[in-house]
Amino acid sequence: MTVSTEGMKVNRGSRGLQAFVELLSSMRFSISLLTVICIASVIGTVLKQQEPLGNYVNQFGPFWAQVFSLVRLNTVYSAWWFLLILAFLVVSTSLCIARNTPKILSDLNHLKENVREQSLKAFGHRAESVLAESPEAAAHRIGQTLVQSGWKVKLQQRQAGWMVAAKKGSANKLGYIAAHSAIVLVCVGGLLDGDMMVRAQMWLGGKSTYTGGGLISDVPAQYRLSDRNPTFRANLLVAEGTQSSTAILNQPGGVLLQELPFSIELKKFIVEYYSTGMPKLFASDIIIHDKETGDKVPARVEVNHPANYKGVEIYQSSFDDGGSSVTLKSVPMAAAARPFEIQGTIGGTSSLTNGAEKLTLEYTALRVINVENFASSGGTGGGSGTDVRKVDLHQAIDSRLGSANKTTTQKELRNVGPSVSYKLRDASGQAREFNNYMLPVKMDAGINSPAMFLMGVRENPADGFQYLRVPADDESSMDTFLRVRAALANPAQRELAVKRYARQAIGPDRPDLVRQLEASTSRALALFAGEGDGVTPAGSGKPVAGLQAISDFMEANVPEAERNRAGEVLIRILNGVLFELTQMTRAQAGLKPLGQDEKTQAFMSQMVLSLSDAHHYPAPMAFELKDFTQVQASVFQVTRTPGKTIVYLGCGFLILGVFAMLYVRERRVWVWLAPRAGHTDAGGSVPESAGSSHATMALSANRKTMDGDKEFEMLKTKLLQAPL
Repeated sequence: MTVSTEGMKVNRGSRGLQAFVELLSSMRFSISLLTVICIASVIGTVLKQQEPLGNYVNQFGPFWAQVFSLVRLNTVYSAWWFLLILAFLVVSTSLCIARNTPKILSDLNHLKENVREQSLKAFGHRAESVLAESPEAAAHRIGQTLVQSGWKVKLQQRQAGWMVAAKKGSANKLGYIAAHSAIVLVCVGGLLDGDMMVRAQMWLGGKSTYTGGGLISDVPAQYRLSDRNPTFRANLLVAEGTQSSTAILNQPGGVLLQELPFSIELKKFIVEYYSTGMPKLFASDIIIHDKETGDKVPARVEVNHPANYKGVEIYQSSFDDGGSSVTLKSVPMAAAARPFEIQGTIGGTSSLTNGAEKLTLEYTALRVINVENFASSGGTGGGSGTDVRKVDLHQAIDSRLGSANKTTTQKELRNVGPSVSYKLRDASGQAREFNNYMLPVKMDAGINSPAMFLMGVRENPADGFQYLRVPADDESSMDTFLRVRAALANPAQRELAVKRYARQAIGPDRPDLVRQLEASTSRALALFAGEGDGVTPAGSGKPVAGLQAISDFMEANVPEAERNRAGEVLIRILNGVLFELTQMTRAQAGLKPLGQDEKTQAFMSQMVLSLSDAHHYPAPMAFELKDFTQVQASVFQVTRTPGKTIVYLGCGFLILGVFAMLYVRERRVWVWLAPRAGHTDAGGSVPESAGSSHATMALSANRKTMDGDKEFEMLKTKLLQAPL
């Protein structure tokens, strides 16, 4: 029997209805729907789902973000057209099964014993032989041999002889039923566990998505789903020492609140780390409080090891901050700013003023562990790969061949300690995001390289952070940098540093040269501080300062042929006077002066760069993390999935069906046994040979393989014994 790709033929109704039923029940229509679903699933895998609209705008632009939102490609698996295609696929495949299953079942026991003996000569595998047995005896012997080999056999006596019909591998056709039933089961399970039930409650039950804010307890009932909701997949955040029984279902344009038949109390969130600082275990010790009985059930939830209670699976999805308290100290980045301390809670806000400007400080995140990669980009060699003296051929080959887990990128993972993230929002609602590390970080491996405080800023969430690097002084603080920056903005302090530098550079015996050096140094230091006659960029509100001001001044006033020499002299003067300014501020603070060594030289080199870059810092102040009290929170995914069992059953059917269709071959064997006709010799006619018969054998298989050829030769040897 050949499975038909045509649809059902309906004899009633209009011609359009008949054509629609034939198309809906045809295999070509099912395959087309399955192809569309596969393409949509690829899009849903490649394109991040249920992200905020701003993320798509930043990544793809406003046009494509609007297209994704219009076609619902950002929520493929809950889109109405995807669910509709799934429903049509279920109906179409079910009709295909209903149309072909009766034929397949009836064909299982049909051995086609009525085939004509002349038809056997048309098969590719055929053989003839003369047996020293009567047709009846040969038929019973051949039938018995096939039965012992696992064949289903039927003998048919005809007027002219005996027909032996046998069949093996009927499970091949059952594989068709199993595989197509698997598609139906998986789709039904997907529909049950998808958003179809939630959408039905929104359409028929008067539920709608919530777009506001505030406390969960204040959200009206029209935005809540009952704890008897048959299927859902929601997220639940629980901080340590608290409990919650209301989960969040993310929906396009808002959220729905899902009530649970129990509440989850988080006793402790556990995280374990490898020696590199990378996390290796997330787990939550919880207590489940049953609302109906009041029972308290302790449980432990780990990644890939969920807890189950009343048909609801509780998964460890991620973790978050549960309202940690932080103490921040302001770092003045403008001359008018003054340092102060402020306390807040992650997720909360504080109001600030910068003169007439009103700012809002939003505490967004606290990370206690930060693992960063400090390997050099040049690999372990530490130098350029173009230097032939540093090319190791063995290492180069070994890095590209061998085990599949090898990589040419070397990693040096290091935990650099806690960091705090916050936003400064102005009165118009515009905000910048900042990320500052609590401890100074050693960026370079050099013994004299200073550790640096990293203060990051970015304008858009899609951009990476750009960090201002402030060198840590001998007291492991950035106070030296702040004092020098404040002194740099003070003309009196600058003038005093200029005089000290000029006297030490020339000596008191050359007063005319001292005055000339003082004038040059004073002008260079004023340019560096942003108070010289540099150009103010349009729209910036700030004059050019730092090394950029020095560069602009030289381009405008020094001939090109003399710039290199003049630049070296000017930078040497600038470094010298900034060193004197640093020594002055340390003396005024009661600290010992910096030593004249390579460590101080490396510190001052970074100090000059930091002072130059600080002018471009986009906020009047930064905030340094001074202290914190961490409160962890677990993010659980709570699911009720009645379709999961159906999907598992469908997967089992799919495995059985694919194996049956690929590895089980349906074969049929026919052997026609007729009495051997008489012959004539010189003595006259001889009657039929009563003890012999003529055998014609044929083999049919649904797939032509080398195994089929071998099996035919084996059957020919066993069934058609040596001829007379």
